[in-house]
Amino acid sequence: MPNDGYLPDPFPVPAYRHRVAALDVRGGAVVSGSFQGFDQTYLLDALAQLGPGFVGVTQLPETVTDAEITRLDDAGVRAVRFNVRRGGSAAVEALEPLARQVHDVAGWHAELYIDARDLPDLLPVLRRLPAVSIDHLGLHADGLPHLLVAVEHGARVKATGFGRVDLDPAQAIAAILSVDPTAVMAGTDLPSTRARRPFADADLDLLAEAAGPEHRDAVLWSNAAAFYRLEPGVRPGSA
Repeated sequence: MPNDGYLPDPFPVPAYRHRVAALDVRGGAVVSGSFQGFDQTYLLDALAQLGPGFVGVTQLPETVTDAEITRLDDAGVRAVRFNVRRGGSAAVEALEPLARQVHDVAGWHAELYIDARDLPDLLPVLRRLPAVSIDHLGLHADGLPHLLVAVEHGARVKATGFGRVDLDPAQAIAAILSVDPTAVMAGTDLPSTRARRPFADADLDLLAEAAGPEHRDAVLWSNAAAFYRLEPGVRPGSA
């Protein structure tokens, strides 16, 4: 469905596999976007095609049943997403009850696509939630102090979408790692919908350099593998 009048081009699993063929990707999290709304068919089909090592992040209405959460968990979904920036998800007012429901039923976390400048109003809620991640390094440099407060209280951060952020990714990554070395999780953000610049292979090189030898393996694989409960035995890589 269009979001603000915009509908992206198709990006099926074969196109994704072709794009990352040189990156040795072995797993990751597939995120349902605003364009899918609450339709789960796209995500479940993608997970079935991608197979072991890949899990899903979906959008759910606040009326979702425990049975539906369990069904999605069985299919590999591991988180509920709140698209605060662009909509298409449950309203932010439903964040706490829905985040608690999915965690109680299936151990999922809540994922926020949000400009970190808007975090102060949500920080009291985020501190109460059992597990939270924030997309795209919080998007803006002016929000970094608020993002670091969230990290201090256990939030994880996706180091993704460098072509859509208004900050220095390396500086932000270093700052987050200084607070919590387990908080940073790599990803490609493909197909980079509406980003000013799409994902480039060099983005992962930048991320690895910013992480340094001490944190590189954790940032590129094990932090996310633990948080998303990726299947054991899958060799390191990132989606």
